[in-house]
Order: sequence, then C-alpha cells, then structure tokens
Amino acid sequence: MNAPVPDGRTVVRALVALKLRLLRNGLRRSPGRATVYVLGAVVGLAFAAGIALAMAMLNGRYAGSGDAGVMLVGVLALGWTAIPLFLFSSDESADPTRLTMLPLRPGPLLRGSLLAGLIGPGPLVSLVLVTGAALSGADGAGSAAAAVLGMPLTVICLVTLSRAVAAGNARMLSSRRGKDFAIFGGLLFALLIQVANIGSQSIFGRPGSQLDLSPLKPIASVLRWIPPVSAMDAARTAGEGRYGLALLQLAAAGALLAALLRWWRRSLQELMVTPDSSTLEVARGVQSSRGWGFLPAGRTGAVMQRHLRYAWREPRAKAAVFTGIGMTLVVCVLSLVQGWASVYLLAAAGMFLGLQMLNLFGMDGSAFWMVAATLLTPSDARDELRGRAYAVLSYAVPVTLVLGLVLAVVTGDWAHLPAALGLALALLGCGIATGATLSVLAPYTMPADSNPMRNAAPGQSGLVLINQFGSMFGVALLALPVGGYLGWALTTDNPTWPVLLLGPLYGALAADAGIRLAAGRLLERTPEILAKAVER
Repeated sequence: MNAPVPDGRTVVRALVALKLRLLRNGLRRSPGRATVYVLGAVVGLAFAAGIALAMAMLNGRYAGSGDAGVMLVGVLALGWTAIPLFLFSSDESADPTRLTMLPLRPGPLLRGSLLAGLIGPGPLVSLVLVTGAALSGADGAGSAAAAVLGMPLTVICLVTLSRAVAAGNARMLSSRRGKDFAIFGGLLFALLIQVANIGSQSIFGRPGSQLDLSPLKPIASVLRWIPPVSAMDAARTAGEGRYGLALLQLAAAGALLAALLRWWRRSLQELMVTPDSSTLEVARGVQSSRGWGFLPAGRTGAVMQRHLRYAWREPRAKAAVFTGIGMTLVVCVLSLVQGWASVYLLAAAGMFLGLQMLNLFGMDGSAFWMVAATLLTPSDARDELRGRAYAVLSYAVPVTLVLGLVLAVVTGDWAHLPAALGLALALLGCGIATGATLSVLAPYTMPADSNPMRNAAPGQSGLVLINQFGSMFGVALLALPVGGYLGWALTTDNPTWPVLLLGPLYGALAADAGIRLAAGRLLERTPEILAKAVER
C-alpha cells in the first residue's frame, strides 16, 4: 500500500520547523558549543555591520564607491557558491539525499528547503553586507525603491544558488571523491583568499594613504550586469536616473532566480526517483593483499603500508596531509608576491609536515582495538610507531627536497640551500618525535563521521590545543641546537653548510629518541588510548 503524500503546506512547515529544531538541538549539546555559536554569530554580524557602514561612508566621498559595492557582492556570491562544495557534509539541512525515502513532492520540498535556507546567521549577515553594498552607490528616492526590491532578491538568489549547487552535486559531494574535492577546493579557496588580501592591500593602501578605487572599475563594469550582483547594483543605476536599465538589472536577477529554482527542482526530482549509481555497480573483486615490495619487512612495513593507505583513502587523513603541504605553499607564495622570499622558508615544510605524526591513533577510530591487541612487547610498540614515522617521511622528505630546489631557483640563493635543507630535516625529525610522544600522552577523539573539515569530536578542544601549541613549542625547543648554530653562523659569517650534515643526523636521533620514549609509554597507556579512539 502506497504511503499517503502529505499536503504541501504541511511539508513546508515541517521543513522550517526541522531547521529551527536542528539549530536548537545543536545549541543544547553543551553550554560551550552554545556559547561559541552565539559569540560567533554576534561577532559575524558586528563585522558585517562594520563593513556595511564603511561601504556606506564611501558614498559621496570617493569616485567609484559603487564599484566597491559590486565587488563585495561578487565575492559574496562566490562564497555562497563555494560553501556547499567545501562544507556540504557538515550541514545536514543542505543534504537533500536524507529525504529521498520520504513521500515528498519536489514542489513543496523546494519551497520548504528555500524557506529553511533563509533561516540562520548566514543569510542575515549577507543581507547586512548587501545593504552596505547598495548604500555605497545609492542616491535619491529611485535608489531606495530599487534597493527595496533588489536587496532581498539578491539574498534569495544567493541562498537559492547555494542550495541548487548542493542538490545538483549531492551524490558526488557525499562520496569519497566529493570529500577529496572538498579538501583540494578548500586549500585552493584559502590560497585565493590570501591573493585577494594582497590585492586589497594594493587598492586600499596602507593606513594614512589615499584610497584609490580606480583598479576596481574594469572588473566592476562587467560584474554589475551579472546577476545576482545586478539586483544590488540596480539601486545605483536608478540613482543615476536610468530607470529602464535598473529594471533590466532586476529582471536579470529574477530570471536567474527562476533558472536556479528550475535546476534545483529538477535535481530534487532526479534524487527522488533515480537510484544511486553506486548501488547498481557489480561487486568488484577483492584487492590483492600483498604488500608493497619497496617497504621494510615485518611489522614496520605493514604499519607503513596501512598508514599510507589511510593517507590516500581516508578523507580526514588526506585533509591533514594536504593542509600541511598547502600551508607551506601558501607561506611561500605570499613571500614571493610580497618580496620577502627566502630559501629558509623551507623550514616551514619541516615544521608542518613533521606534525603529521600528531594524534596517530585517533584516526584509527574503533579499528585501533585490532592494533592494541597485537601490542604485546616494547618491540611491537616501537615497530608500530616506527612504521607510522616512516610513512610520514616517505612523502615529507621528497616534498621538502623539491620545494627547496624550487625556492633556490626562484630566489637564486643556492649558497644557503644546504643549510635550509639541513634545518628543515632537523625540524622534520623533531616534529616526528614530538608528534609520537603527544599521540601517546595526549590523544583525542576524532568524530565518527568522515567530514574532512572536522578533526576532533566535541569536548576535545583542550586536548587539541595541547597538541597544537605543545607540538610547535616542543619542535622549536628540540631543534634549538641546530637553529642556534645556524643563527650563530649567519651572524658571524661562518660557513653554514655543516647544517646540511648536522640537521638530518640530529633530526634522526631526535625522532628515534621520541619514538623510543613514546613506545615505552604506549603499552601502559593502550587502554586509555583505546577508549579515546572508540569514543564518539
């Protein structure tokens, strides 16, 4: 017997109530979570209000103030488009696949999802920013009339754009490939933010310098006719007396909204009636379990292989690896753009990649009990930690060497490349020692889901801070002999090339000592580590 299809208004009310309940239940998990959420929302609104006020103050003072508003809404539209691609799995209300088994029609589901999407601090912050952007170019009653229509239309377009992108790519984003895309996309987005920061410095200048908005004009002259930016810019156009063009800009945004709603509805229809292709695939043969020939023999090689498989297949492990590499590249790119690049930036690679040893057992989750069952002797503990360290070194050392050659080519500072490599390898070894020790002494729980953007379960913030700040302080302290010698050599014009020999040797000794120290405590702390690994 077919299940009855609920009334459209009932579905809309239920979806809106569901969004409100999700927000309320999220705040009721813990007082700390509620405090952070409320403070974050207040700070976000205050920051948005400050930007809106600054944009409004540009009007009448600087030529091209409306261009700044156009650029602001353009960046806002890009952000709303990118949010579901990078944070899809962290927002349950944006995932339409959770409702595919319910007897819902696409129309009511679409209306309810749109109204639910307009609830929350995100749309409110966007409305404040769009208001400031509209005021940056507004002038007169015509602008006010156009803004009354254009500002809410812009926000609705932004929310609809985000939800349509999420629905159109729902199955891809919920797969492992989608999570991999989120990792790479997030790193690229962070790099673009830094590039935009550099560009804004060139436009707004330093404190006390004259504001120059002229570089924005070529881009804004095109962007203002692209919806949904055009709906906001209609206020400026109407203020100039060009009412026909203002209506055309509003009509373009309305056409975009209609197209997005049509795309969104079609995506929901396909999700409701089309089975997931992953359920139709023929079962594949079990992959060969033979080891990789180039790995060490025994337990060390098996552990190394397992850890490398995690780094490639597990979204959170992959996110940690590429975040370490990405942060190093961001530092290098920014230094090159701003003109203070140095081959010694290679030390950042040693620091970030060495800390991939942090919280080794939290990533295993409930599977750690299989590892714990085989940890019978101190030799087993050393081999377990040594295999994981070798896995980190297998990609950290090549990345460090390649990056060192690239920095030497770009900066032309070949003379200091040996010392920079030695320092980076010393930091890498110290990072392995520190990470192995903290993994045993201060483990923390990883979340049960596979969202690559979440690296700790709720209530673990204290242990995460201990790992993050303790690791950086520990690495800097351990590497002090090598860094101290290099500093002395640079200030006294003595040769720095001995660091190339001293650094790797010191790093290897530090890593071995840290692994032995951690292995000595691993056996006695295995029950506590197991409890942290399986806790969710």
